[in-house]
Amino acid sequence: MLARTTSLGLCGIDAFPVEVEVDMGRGLPTFSLVGLPDSSVRESRERVLAAIGNLMESLPGRKTTINLAPADRKKEGSGFDLAIAVGVLAAAGLVPADAAGRYAYIGELSLDGGLRPVRGALSMAYGARGLPLDGLIVPSKSAGEAALVEGLTVFPASSLSEVVGFLRGEAALDSVVSDVSGLLSAGSPSELDLCDVRGQEQAKRALEVAAAGGHNILMIGPPGAGKTMLARRFPGILPPLEAEEALETTRIHSVAGVLAEGSHLVSERPFRSPHHTVSDAGLIGGGTFPRPGEVSLAHNGVLFLDELPEFRRSVLEVLRQPMEDGVVTISRAASALTFPARFMLVAAMNPCPCGFLTDPRKACTCTGPQIQGYLRRISGPLLDRIDIHIEVAPVQFRDLSGQAGPGESSMTIASRVAAARRRQLQRFEPGRKVFCNALMSSAQVRRHCRLDSETARFLRDAVERFGFSARAYDRILKLARTIADLDASDSIGAAHIAEAVQYRALDRDFWQTA
Repeated sequence: MLARTTSLGLCGIDAFPVEVEVDMGRGLPTFSLVGLPDSSVRESRERVLAAIGNLMESLPGRKTTINLAPADRKKEGSGFDLAIAVGVLAAAGLVPADAAGRYAYIGELSLDGGLRPVRGALSMAYGARGLPLDGLIVPSKSAGEAALVEGLTVFPASSLSEVVGFLRGEAALDSVVSDVSGLLSAGSPSELDLCDVRGQEQAKRALEVAAAGGHNILMIGPPGAGKTMLARRFPGILPPLEAEEALETTRIHSVAGVLAEGSHLVSERPFRSPHHTVSDAGLIGGGTFPRPGEVSLAHNGVLFLDELPEFRRSVLEVLRQPMEDGVVTISRAASALTFPARFMLVAAMNPCPCGFLTDPRKACTCTGPQIQGYLRRISGPLLDRIDIHIEVAPVQFRDLSGQAGPGESSMTIASRVAAARRRQLQRFEPGRKVFCNALMSSAQVRRHCRLDSETARFLRDAVERFGFSARAYDRILKLARTIADLDASDSIGAAHIAEAVQYRALDRDFWQTA
């Protein structure tokens, strides 16, 4: 007897339908699995047979062939277990074949018949939504994640026996629905607040500008100046995730297998801080079946690289494409996968190997060639893609002792950032995937960053003086547009250009001499 069920496989962060064909015919009792399965899929044979055996169901001793179609696409993961088990039971006449074919199934089987959660449940739910089926049956622990997809009926089950009872009409499975808006609003505010950082008003202003326009930022300063403290509090001033952003971010984290246990939705902007020993594949993504790397896990959030020159040169250079395009393309012999990677880069570094080149209280022990070699670990093209370069000076005693009083809270700064972001959203055309000034194209820069003659003359003088590249010129205009938005100004003035140039001039003080 032939039976068919439906499951879903993963390709990047997208899912594709997989038809599970089970044929029980004459021949020696065997159990064959075909259709380009990987080792984890081939091992499903033992899990399926043990789970069915523990249901006290006796399978007929026939030749059983299982095909995962389309047969020319590789399948990986343990999420096909449930679909295979239901297909085997349907082919054996132990569950109605027509009922088994009306649903899609994902889930890993334990030997006692229990269902375990799988990676990428949200992506699979998106893939199942367009299929002509009555719903998707998933493990109970994955149901909240899958139910985030509108227009799809999701049935949670904790064991194979519950699914069998449901298909036989002996028991009911109650569908579940997840409220994205409710989950987003239930997020708790961060305990890290910028008012905890003493002094550093200039650096805080630079972070505010970066947050308001989605710009990358590099902080240079001696050890103990507060660079890491500033970076870790940066997400607290960013606008909250929109529903679409939260769902896209959750898909990436789910596919990568890093979604927090018990959490169905990423409700806060990601903050990824890989160690400087990270490999190219760890940062950018890769593997036999490519999975997202740190740049994709930081999508819609922050990628923090501390001690930037300590990262290998090859690792830093792979950042150039995602910083420019917002995506990462991983090519293999058979295919090429694209992962989203629209993140804000926050980097920190010392000005020299010992760290005290700019510290007025401690003498630098580095030689000129050592400083030059250290700074040259950061290439010009990468540096050019970082919009804001800010020097973080040592904190004065007056600030440390609290004599200057507490600084602004993250909530206060976040309100100004949110107002600037709203101005940007009103400016850009609906339907275009441009949410902030940093994402503007060259054509949009020309349209939205027009200067009067005096301001244009001021910018021309700055470009000629500092030798800015064409990319730097565009990024200065984007920065100036953001600063004007923070001032609630429709036009860009000379003061806005001057502040933007200031954020791009610091690299000339260090790298020009290097």
